[in-house]
Amino acid sequence: MEGIVVIDKPSGMTSHDVVAQVRKRFNMKRVGHAGTLDPLATGVLVILIGRSTSLFEEFCGMDKAYRATLILGRKTDSADILGKTLSLRAFEGITREDILRAFDRFSGEIDQVPPMVSAVKFKGKKLYELARSGIVVDRPARRVKVHHLQLESYAPPDIRFIMKCSKGTYVRQLAEDIGEFLGCGACISQIQRTQVGPFTIDYAVSLKELNESHIRRWEDQKSHS
Repeated sequence: MEGIVVIDKPSGMTSHDVVAQVRKRFNMKRVGHAGTLDPLATGVLVILIGRSTSLFEEFCGMDKAYRATLILGRKTDSADILGKTLSLRAFEGITREDILRAFDRFSGEIDQVPPMVSAVKFKGKKLYELARSGIVVDRPARRVKVHHLQLESYAPPDIRFIMKCSKGTYVRQLAEDIGEFLGCGACISQIQRTQVGPFTIDYAVSLKELNESHIRRWEDQKSHS
């Protein structure tokens, strides 16, 4: 058995939790995911089965799209609502026009410092492993590209937005950087990955629904793309 399964990951599970369930469902050991979603995040998680695990680098290099909500006025140690609050600042003066200026500032090619809760490695260890031990290290900024950043709604302190970006772009870090640009701080409260390469959320199935009929051949998908 080999192919690709697109899972709609629920909140509260790690990507590895999903992989473990797929292994159990299909009684397969050679199963992996192509692009981590943290426990808070939901949405498109591409699962590679059998020889398709060799496609890992190809999928990790694909553009991705998200729908997310950030909260103004709060900065946390993980850049999301589940982290320890580091500061609370006033946000009441922030206008829609301010937000649009911030979105314009963070659109296109930008330099972004990976968050400490990311899987980026530092001297052989993943940053999130260091963060769990209370260690914070300097990280060099990376050049990433935000292809599209659009405000969906603003109901203070919540900003709901959609974005499409290159590989290596961290939505939580973007939210934190926007908060700093606005002078009040911010963190992510909700995030859904809506697309990885050609696979949108419409392709995704829940773990409860998952069966062999949902396994796709990548060669077939590319021929129809």
